[in-house]
Amino acid sequence: MGGPTDNKESLIEFPCRFPIKVMGRDEAEFQAHVLQIINTHVEDIAAEDIAVRSSSKGKFLAMTVTIDARSQAHLDRIYRTLTASERVLYVL
Repeated sequence: MGGPTDNKESLIEFPCRFPIKVMGRDEAEFQAHVLQIINTHVEDIAAEDIAVRSSSKGKFLAMTVTIDARSQAHLDRIYRTLTASERVLYVL
């Protein structure tokens, strides 16, 4: 028998704007790689929906891509695809 904490979707109301944070090494084409992955799940990512920041020593890159999330399953698919990439170190 499930209680109120059993429903993962209760924490987020969909559809909504949702920031996905992706970190990886600051290598050629990392940004394009991340956007290509997210674009397979989300249409029309505008330039203002993307924020990029380098680490203090310039070895790593942090990207935040804010998307229109349709459901928890939609977010789960995006996270699974990103974490499957060898070039992505962390997804938050």
